[in-house]
Amino acid sequence: MDPVHVIGAGLAGSEAAWQIAEAGVPVVLHEMRPARMTDAHRTGGFAELVCSNSFRSDDWEHNAVGLLHAEMRRLGSLVMAAGDASQVPAGGALAVDRDAFSDRVTERLRAHPRVTVEIGEVAGLPPSEWSSVIVAAGPLASPALAEAVRGLTGEDALSFFDAIAPIVHAESIDMSKAWRQSRYDKAGPGGDAAAYINCPLDNDQYERFVQALLDGPKSEFKDWENVPYFDGCLPIEVMAERGRETLRHGPMKPVGLTNPHRPDEKPYAVVQLRQDNALGTLYNMVGFQTKLKHGAQSEIFRTIPGLEGAQFARLGGLHRNTFLNSPRVLDGRLRLKADPRLRFAGQITGVEGYVESAAIGLIAGRLAAAERRGERLDTPPATTALGALVAHITGGHLEGGRGSFQPMNINYGLLPPLDEAGPKRGEDGRRLSPTERGRAKKRLMSLRALRDLDAWASGRASRAAA
Repeated sequence: MDPVHVIGAGLAGSEAAWQIAEAGVPVVLHEMRPARMTDAHRTGGFAELVCSNSFRSDDWEHNAVGLLHAEMRRLGSLVMAAGDASQVPAGGALAVDRDAFSDRVTERLRAHPRVTVEIGEVAGLPPSEWSSVIVAAGPLASPALAEAVRGLTGEDALSFFDAIAPIVHAESIDMSKAWRQSRYDKAGPGGDAAAYINCPLDNDQYERFVQALLDGPKSEFKDWENVPYFDGCLPIEVMAERGRETLRHGPMKPVGLTNPHRPDEKPYAVVQLRQDNALGTLYNMVGFQTKLKHGAQSEIFRTIPGLEGAQFARLGGLHRNTFLNSPRVLDGRLRLKADPRLRFAGQITGVEGYVESAAIGLIAGRLAAAERRGERLDTPPATTALGALVAHITGGHLEGGRGSFQPMNINYGLLPPLDEAGPKRGEDGRRLSPTERGRAKKRLMSLRALRDLDAWASGRASRAAA
């Protein structure tokens, strides 16, 4: 049996290769690192996390990304298994030790008997003799490959900025001013309800901080000037430009937190830091992606109470991500309309987020493996998080016209609504508040998704057996 070729060993490519190999089909995984590095990566490991170390909420009942976690676990996801095995405390989120996570993904793929790893850049279009290819080169695809794809499709790729948050050495944080607590004391997968370090600001401190962000020198990238930002990963100074209160209602919101040093005084704003490695020696500044110059970052961030003596393991940065106009150039099975032997997966398709990227890799891998075995596999139903993501990138924006397609995280808005409005009363007969009704509705949508995913998976297994 001829192998499936997967280009790129990021989260999407690693997941795709794993799914193909687990389906009994040989796979060749091509990765250009470390022979050729990108501006954002620092290792040659597979599935390296270059921005946050968080896979976000793990609440499958009330959060769409938590539902996506649950669906992927049910389908034997390598990314989720490695994430669960390398998790660090993060309140209600699933966060990982990024090095341990990458090491585990790398080791399992290299040890798989049906996976062949080839290090080196795939420059330009894959050779014509490769009859089945998944391009999972990510938003940092090599220029030669990206240019070849653009030439083949006749479509200009859309682009957006992506920013990286700073990482601080934990021992340099002043805990006489900061404290440990998750919002509303919510425990996450690791069972820790005090997973974040919180640094409080009063009104005057906050105003000075915002002004410093606005006045601070920024890195300029003139050849990127016409590239829009993606709202899910805005640099913090861009948020500040949108209004002085924007940060207080975003990454610096003070809700659900009580300062034990001053329990009677509510913070005006709070900077949160989340554990970044298993040892607990590194913490990243949540939501603090930035294009401030490095000297300005050190100076401005050390005005935050508790971070006056902060030592930075890594300062923030900015890199350019690209993605396809997928509804126009991909078919419903993630194949390039202009050359159906090529499938695409990951962020380059227009999904945003680690888990979403891996999810599209999972589906692309299963589709390619079924095709190689001579079977037909439909994509999961749109009532599932996996199916909703595929539907979004392959057709969800066609009616909007050229230029309307933008990267998207998984959210309940991508799933079809329930047939019913949802419960208005609880099991005790008490009338539910609007917030409670919303949570109940999300839970029903999640239960429907898992039920429909199980039916889809069992149907696939039945077709394979037949």
